Amino acid sequence: MTTVRTSVLPPYAAHLRVYEPLAAYPEPERARWQAYAATHGPDASVPEHSVAPAALVEQRKALAEVVGRTPRALPDRESEQAFVRQLDGVTYVCPWATRLRSWQALDELRASLPVALLDTVLPPAARAAATAQRERWQAGHPDDRPWILTSRWEVPLRWFLPFGAEDRCFVPGSAEDRRGQVAPALFYLTPMAQARRRVARAYRALRERQGLGSAGGPARGPAGQGGPLVQEVEQIGRWLEEFHPRSLVELDYGGLVHLLGPERLAVEDSVAEVESGLLALRSGDEAGAVRAYETVTARWRQVLALRYAS
Repeated sequence: MTTVRTSVLPPYAAHLRVYEPLAAYPEPERARWQAYAATHGPDASVPEHSVAPAALVEQRKALAEVVGRTPRALPDRESEQAFVRQLDGVTYVCPWATRLRSWQALDELRASLPVALLDTVLPPAARAAATAQRERWQAGHPDDRPWILTSRWEVPLRWFLPFGAEDRCFVPGSAEDRRGQVAPALFYLTPMAQARRRVARAYRALRERQGLGSAGGPARGPAGQGGPLVQEVEQIGRWLEEFHPRSLVELDYGGLVHLLGPERLAVEDSVAEVESGLLALRSGDEAGAVRAYETVTARWRQVLALRYAS
């Protein structure tokens, strides 16, 4: 298990990860990850262990890449590191895939910043070079996908769907923060088969019933037409289908633990509330489903609003 003492405060971001068993990787990639896992050791050897200390190592390396250098759109080479979990004698690997995720982050940056500010952060020439490199890479790796999705300042509602309340793991102390104090961790871990079933059930329920239509929520429409939430659930389902059926799926609140604080974190259980809302929806109690939806979204809007706090 990786341990680290660092002054790096994790970014306010949550992560959705997939850990695939070694058998899922083709040779010679399998042999490489097997050797890596044997040398590196597991970051978590029981389900109740968090990989938060290893995540701090990843963030520290990323910070070292940019400090004191001219900003680059993406790393020169793909990372050869991964998060490693061991469960019931099986080794599971979640590659960092830093370069691939950097390309995706660049797309998000383009969508979120005005052009003038974007040009200041990353000049057009750097973005054009990154795009050209990505196109060349994709030509030789058409099926590659990230093992890690990242969301800044919030946990998207659709990310709660693969999990059940029984998957919740709250660790009062996990990794040290910048003040040398031990920060808590909150994560959910579940088998891929269970995650797919839950997402499929949620998708069917949302398709069969009217949208949850509330302020800021999916628009109402005839049953079966769906809305933004239905489309987002479908995207998550398709992403999960890309991986080995015996994989593990993890939702890690990551640096958001610093925004929520220990007391709120100890009682935070959006997964159970989303489960309750879906149960109400399937039983025809749309009012109950709307209440659950609004409760969860209101909570995360409050967290998201901290992005603009001074």
